[in-house]
Amino acid sequence: MAFQSNLQKDVLIMNLEDQVKQLATELYDRELAELEDHEACHVVMAVVKRILSVSDRIEGEKKLYYVSMEFLIGKLLANNLLNLGIYQRMEKILAGHGKNLAELCELEPEPSLGNGGLGRLAACFLDSIATLGLKGDGVGLLYHYGLFKQVFAYREEDRKKAIASAKTNKVKLTKGVDVMAGRAPVQTAEPNNWIEPVAWVNRSDVTFDVHFGKHTVTSRLYDIDVIGYENGVNRLRLFDLESVDEELVQMGIDFDKKSITKNLTLFLYPDDSDVAGNLLRIYQEYFLAANAAQLVIQEMKERKYDLRYLYDHAVIQINDTHPTLIIPELIRILVEDKAFTLDDAIEVVAKTCAYTNHTILAEALEKWPLKYIRKVVPQLVPYIRSLDRKVKAVHKDPAVHIIDENNVVHMAHLDIHYGFSINGVAALHTDILKEAELAPFYKLYPEKFNNKTNGITFRRWLMGCNPELADLISQTIGNGWKKDALQLERLMDFADDEGVLDGIVAVKKQKKRELAAYIREKEGVVLREDSIFDIQIKRFHEYKRQQMNALYIIHKYKEIKAGNYPSTHLTFIFGGKAAPAYTIAQDIIHLLLVLQKIIENDKVVRKYMTVLMVENYNVSYAEKLIPACDVSEQISLASKEASGTGNMKFMLNGAVTIGTFDGANVEIHELVGDDHIYTFGKDKDTVIELYRRVIAGEQDKYRPKMFYRNSKNIRRAVNFIIGKKAMKIGNPENLTRLYNELLSKDWFMTLLDLDEYIEVKERMFADYENQKRWKKMMLVNIAKAGFFSSDRTIADYNEDIWKL
Repeated sequence: MAFQSNLQKDVLIMNLEDQVKQLATELYDRELAELEDHEACHVVMAVVKRILSVSDRIEGEKKLYYVSMEFLIGKLLANNLLNLGIYQRMEKILAGHGKNLAELCELEPEPSLGNGGLGRLAACFLDSIATLGLKGDGVGLLYHYGLFKQVFAYREEDRKKAIASAKTNKVKLTKGVDVMAGRAPVQTAEPNNWIEPVAWVNRSDVTFDVHFGKHTVTSRLYDIDVIGYENGVNRLRLFDLESVDEELVQMGIDFDKKSITKNLTLFLYPDDSDVAGNLLRIYQEYFLAANAAQLVIQEMKERKYDLRYLYDHAVIQINDTHPTLIIPELIRILVEDKAFTLDDAIEVVAKTCAYTNHTILAEALEKWPLKYIRKVVPQLVPYIRSLDRKVKAVHKDPAVHIIDENNVVHMAHLDIHYGFSINGVAALHTDILKEAELAPFYKLYPEKFNNKTNGITFRRWLMGCNPELADLISQTIGNGWKKDALQLERLMDFADDEGVLDGIVAVKKQKKRELAAYIREKEGVVLREDSIFDIQIKRFHEYKRQQMNALYIIHKYKEIKAGNYPSTHLTFIFGGKAAPAYTIAQDIIHLLLVLQKIIENDKVVRKYMTVLMVENYNVSYAEKLIPACDVSEQISLASKEASGTGNMKFMLNGAVTIGTFDGANVEIHELVGDDHIYTFGKDKDTVIELYRRVIAGEQDKYRPKMFYRNSKNIRRAVNFIIGKKAMKIGNPENLTRLYNELLSKDWFMTLLDLDEYIEVKERMFADYENQKRWKKMMLVNIAKAGFFSSDRTIADYNEDIWKL
């Protein structure tokens, strides 16, 4: 059967042009050259889907189920063509009919199935699992609108305030003139409707019933094929709600959060700032867990495996705490449907489930009131109580109990007690888990803890988004690095080769030109291609400290106004979304939009500096920004970023990092050495001690106002936020709130590291002028990036945890 499948695939690929022409006629009854670009895009997608339908499925006696709330997979057409090994052939075929493959790939809608690093990591992992020939599927939800579409606009309430202010100040409002003209917008959210009739999503015949306290709903399974690089095919299994109702969404992304039978798969991470939102999160998480559990049991039954030895045939990787309810749910199914004793069911499930921790932030370790779980899924409560009683019978320390004294269920505690592996995602992160955040558990289960430093797929993040650099590398060291990323180390032999170094610089200049053209078309902003591109793209959160970068920009603005001009023009680019309920993160975005306007309106400053906050940052945007980057901003507060993967993508594409000793920055520093990275900031031990003092209320705790008083640079930058220029262009409410937050709380210690950040960044920009040295830094970063291949990460997972 496998031979026939391979033969069919080979025939289709051999006759690729005939397939394209045939499907153009079948789908649109016209020649390929006569098709509109979006029609040609659908034709190429149909050809790839036809090839995938006859490609070998990866087989094995044991299967991985990678269960995650999000999979940020990005557009798939170019990636699938690349992994099939037919991208260049398809490019040539289409060119012969007047079509540009890169332009067609742009037209593909981007699946809105994830938010940030967690979802992007899951997508890279699926690629590597298939590439290594391991049998493993992702399991998630099919969100109709995903996170949300970010739009920079003016809120109606702000417009009304501006009109009222004008009337109060007796400013005449000219008819037809927008009162908000010249003002900076804010982030607003709209539904991201990405599902089209022609898509990678395949509807299956599999349906399950999911029982809640007062509702029973039916799910439908959809599949997206995941093809490995020159290997077989796995799947991303996505469950949808059969009764989902898109018309429930009215204004923006508002919808009835209580209409559970209609809303479960509308949005990723619905607003949980109220009780209804909290309950909806639990409904959504149980919907994922119940479907995943039923899928595992069904597939084991189909293969006639004995469920008493489930762990010999299946391994369930719980990606962060969102899918945690799969543990009590599987136990419930085995007890109630399969006649297991409770102890036997617990033993089987505990040997089957493994947990990846992705956070050090206490608020990100999910905790749900038991009464909420009882309301959503009452049938699980007796099992959660039983699991908790078993823990309390052995361990008296309340820190390790599942249900605490306030009747709150700690999801991570469930994962740790009743899973066989707990892994962090960077060396520093895992050490912090062992020493601090999960120290009581490490004392109980040292054998369960292990580290799996994150990785990225080089297919998408180099071969796909930067083929020019990939070709240069292959011309220099051969193609072996495409299968064995550690071979990039061979580039070190060319660290003083002017031809290779100039080639890397030439590629960087080309990618800057391409990005500038894209930005001009998409954002209407003109970028200088001879500028230093300093880029910070990631989810907006105070611990990632985009606000610190903004304060540096204010500092630089003031320096330029004082006549201290940089030698090379500076371009600061930001991208990322803030959660709708996270007001301070939205305030930071607003400040950046204010700075963008102030600088573009200043005839002097704009000669030396540009600020751009791109709208609706996503994977496709990242694929254009990362290859063009000179300076990679990785400035989170030490001890707060679990890993980061953007740092790896930038490094791989020749950017130089400015970063704290946090997450995978530590391992990047170890690999490239002091001379090829710019580090600053207090270390994790200092930060952890400061937090201890704050919590204990000690006299010498962290006080942001002390830094504000003692530093002219800090004082000048922070004051600018509520200065006349900013307040005139921005929204006073947003700016004042951010200003107060920095001075009264500053929980992620922006001001602690700001002076050193300014000093190191100034030195970095000065060093850029020595292009001979900078070119070598670029090469060293590329050469040392091989460790961060997700193929290595997945091989480690498999060797130590999954054993497929």
